[in-house]
Amino acid sequence: MRHCYPFGTVRQRRVLPPLGMVVVLILLWMGLLVPSAHAQRANRTPEQLENVGVDQRLGATIPKDLSFRNEEGAPVQLAQYFDGSTPVMLTMNYHRCPQLCRIQLQKFAQSLSGLSWTAGEEFEVVTVDINPEEGPKMARKAQERYATSLKEPETTLDGWHFLTGRQDAIQTLADSVGIRYQPMEGKTQQFAHPAAIVFLSGSGTVTRYFTTLDPAPGNLRTALVEASNGNVGNIIDKAFLACAQFNPDSNSYSASAFKLMQYGSGLMAIVMGAALFFFWRREKEQLDAAEEQGLDAVLHERT
Repeated sequence: MRHCYPFGTVRQRRVLPPLGMVVVLILLWMGLLVPSAHAQRANRTPEQLENVGVDQRLGATIPKDLSFRNEEGAPVQLAQYFDGSTPVMLTMNYHRCPQLCRIQLQKFAQSLSGLSWTAGEEFEVVTVDINPEEGPKMARKAQERYATSLKEPETTLDGWHFLTGRQDAIQTLADSVGIRYQPMEGKTQQFAHPAAIVFLSGSGTVTRYFTTLDPAPGNLRTALVEASNGNVGNIIDKAFLACAQFNPDSNSYSASAFKLMQYGSGLMAIVMGAALFFFWRREKEQLDAAEEQGLDAVLHERT
């Protein structure tokens, strides 16, 4: 006996999936989209930070004819901090910065205190204010603030210079070392900027970047030896630098296995060459002595 169904009922049951399956598919679809949306939001850079960062320009030379004012208000040029041999560490900050600059410069001062070298002797430090509205008076207060973290504030501050200047000079310097910063939208006298230490040779050439808030004193020392091209540091510093490799992710130097093998094989060749030369010379001396004794014996016999 055939059962009669309303027109279209059988067709609908065959085509439409069960309600539970529809719900599951919807939940899966939503579940797949939600993580994707979260991932997109997580990977997206905030608009105020899109043009902020550091473009490392190793080998570039800064314009040393730029004019600024030091913490005492006296006009200065960058050139007076570069003597051709003494390395220079450059930071670009501003003193109304609510957090990042204070943390960076405080940590930097602590790292300087961990060095056995002194600013103004083995190296120079220049901190340039990126806010043209801040003047020498504020720079002087900042210098006094960070002096409290220094081991020898009187001597170190003689070599740590806090400069302020006009927007064109600041921007030109920032462009030359690849530091990108910009004013924060809706916030007066505040800037989005990176935290970086730029190492410069005595002639103003960029040799290294540290993009860390807590640089180790040992790494600062090695970077200064590198920037000075061996003009500062002892033979151990130079030997380590020759075998070291810089890791930009950790802002640190470590021994390179390849370089160690290179220098090790070279040293081995020198040692072996010296040993062979020593044995060859000793053998020659013995042969010469034997020959001389033989000639003496012949002459004695003839006599």
